[in-house]
Amino acid sequence: MKNGMSRTEFIALIAMMFATIAFSIDAMLPALPEIGAQLSPDNVNRAQMILTAFVLGMGGGTFVTGPLSDAFGRKPVIVAGALIYMVAAFVAWSSTTLEVVLAARLIQGLGASGPRVVAMAVVRDLYSGREMARMVSIAMMIFTLFPAFAPLMGAGIIALTGWRGIFLAFILFSLISTLWMGLRLPETLPRENRRPFRGPLLIAALKEMAAHPTVRLSILVQTLCLATLFTMILMVQQIYDVIFDQAENFPVYFGVIALISGSASLLNAAIVVRVGMRRIVTWTLGMQIGLAGVMLLLGEMALPLGVYFWIFLIWQTCVFFAAGTTMGNLNAMGMEPMGHIAGMAASIMGAASTVGAALLSAPVGLLFDGTLRPLAGGVFLMSIIGFALMMHMARIEARQPV
Repeated sequence: MKNGMSRTEFIALIAMMFATIAFSIDAMLPALPEIGAQLSPDNVNRAQMILTAFVLGMGGGTFVTGPLSDAFGRKPVIVAGALIYMVAAFVAWSSTTLEVVLAARLIQGLGASGPRVVAMAVVRDLYSGREMARMVSIAMMIFTLFPAFAPLMGAGIIALTGWRGIFLAFILFSLISTLWMGLRLPETLPRENRRPFRGPLLIAALKEMAAHPTVRLSILVQTLCLATLFTMILMVQQIYDVIFDQAENFPVYFGVIALISGSASLLNAAIVVRVGMRRIVTWTLGMQIGLAGVMLLLGEMALPLGVYFWIFLIWQTCVFFAAGTTMGNLNAMGMEPMGHIAGMAASIMGAASTVGAALLSAPVGLLFDGTLRPLAGGVFLMSIIGFALMMHMARIEARQPV
């Protein structure tokens, strides 16, 4: 193994850094009602902003963490981000107002962007092409598997310590991954390959990525796929509670679905070399169009509530499953031509897709009206646009000389 670690240990470490995001979002889901009741009793729906604030902070931080890692090395930036993440978690733990919690979550997201983005750059330092897609897909499996346990863990922590204990769990999780990385992972970016952190270099990278059609389209489609996932996450607990009266069983159903959908990354890792990244993403989006269209039609029928609930569970599984067959591939497709500016490219891709996804999903979430129409309609529209962009990418690649 070229980085001094076994392949298994390397994948596990990268997966844990990816999982920081899933843990920071999904463990909060069971806490939202209690946080809203305590800190915003006049408008409990404001508690949803705890998720959006984290995502926006993460997206904003993603713009600079990659370039900083290109200038100073991968490990220092990961450590600095983890420290910011842990300090912000402590502030949120000790806060007494929702506004302070939201500010802390924004900063916490900023810190989380370090491990998230730089971990991708580390993979790009060591691998390329479809082998990189395989490695990312296996690691991304944790992105879909970890939510199986995060809500249950969050519910357990709430039962023992109240919602504030979740922030202490964030600190412990980040501390373990940072120490593991610091002790076991060698620096993957040699000093002679580092690029100074300068504004003109960032602008040049932006222009280069915007001029490359595959990179540009990969970012746009990744934004839409991520927005689909965020929209489901933002609305899913309200759907369980308001539409189906299943709030108490939410962590269990959510966990089972996450476990099932986690197999998507394993499937992608097994077939991506033979089938190809673009084809898999296109097929996935096509299936999302059909499934979301069916949900829109079923919403107009007077189905028995129990039957409707099980149909929704199947669709929720498919939405989560799609993350495992799209995100890793789109990341690899966009990063492949940008190996010479891997850290900066990872930052720009991650920031643009995350901020864009948050801006797309938040308004859809606010449209929740006690039905599945806003969610199904949003997924349907975003999938159609993503599918059209992938077809355009195929036409562009077909015109390129072999």
